[in-house]
Amino acid sequence: MNVKKLALVVGVVFLGFWMFTDPNGLADAAKASADQGWTLAQQLFTALIDFVGALS
Repeated sequence: MNVKKLALVVGVVFLGFWMFTDPNGLADAAKASADQGWTLAQQLFTALIDFVGALS
């Protein structure tokens, strides 16, 4: 349990440091990860639709 808390604290400190030292880089990384997440979600739902369509 303590390792999870430590990892969370380290992650928050890292993001805070990144936000104050390179806010544009953090924004670009967040935008890129959101775009990638949206693309993966679209691929997942397309695959599910194809799978359900193949069942009938």
